[in-house]
Amino acid sequence: MKLERVDITGFKSFGEKAELTFHEGVTAVVGPNGCGKSNIADAIGWVLGEQSAKSLRGQKMEDLIFNGSESRAPLSLAEVNLRVSNVVIPNQPRSETNGHDAKGEVLVTRRLNRTGVSEYLLDGVVSRLRDVQDLFMGTGVGSKAYAIIEQGKIGLVLSGKPTDRRAIIEEAAGITKDKARRRQAELKLGAAQQNLMRVNDIVYEITRQMNSLKRQAGKARRYRRFREEMERLEKAFAVKRSEQQEKTLHQLRSRLSAVSGEELRRQTSLQTAD
Repeated sequence: MKLERVDITGFKSFGEKAELTFHEGVTAVVGPNGCGKSNIADAIGWVLGEQSAKSLRGQKMEDLIFNGSESRAPLSLAEVNLRVSNVVIPNQPRSETNGHDAKGEVLVTRRLNRTGVSEYLLDGVVSRLRDVQDLFMGTGVGSKAYAIIEQGKIGLVLSGKPTDRRAIIEEAAGITKDKARRRQAELKLGAAQQNLMRVNDIVYEITRQMNSLKRQAGKARRYRRFREEMERLEKAFAVKRSEQQEKTLHQLRSRLSAVSGEELRRQTSLQTAD
């Protein structure tokens, strides 16, 4: 990856837009103490995602905006544009010829206004800080990487903890991005396992409810079958009882008719005798 150009506007001592183009070899910024040389490194670290105002020699982020001078009014916006080349372009498919990630130029922008609103842009598109960090991860360039080392920090690196030196060595070896991807994959795998456990719990609960519903459905089917059988028997019983009642009624009518005939003959015989 190569740093092509830095444009700084309204950042710290840069009341006017400053354009810095970097040479193929070595580019040096020379000037007396207090002229703002370190502000260039601060601007680069800021656009790379530095979140600590103290690391940029300020008390709060608003201190990074040009606060004016005797001849210039303060500005309300700080903006730094960083153009880099030979960098892996985000969200681009790999080359079909060699299988490597597609590389090209990317313009990284960070803006900050006095209301505290900050935003990042990649090629003019509003992006997340995470997108900027992913872009430079493994390249040695970043707010915490080894490419930007302040005066006096080399001794701290050499005398620092082994874990700190290891992080710098891993960044230089270019494996930081792979380790970050592995951590993300492990987190996603852990989340997937949690989701799978949750799904298993849901399946168990649904299975238990299904078994309960199956038992209830079996009882309902048996009840309906018994109910239909009872209704059939009740109808058959009603028909049989109706037939019996019809037969009994027919017999009673026959007897009544016979009794009525005998009574009529008896009365007729009495009248004849008289």
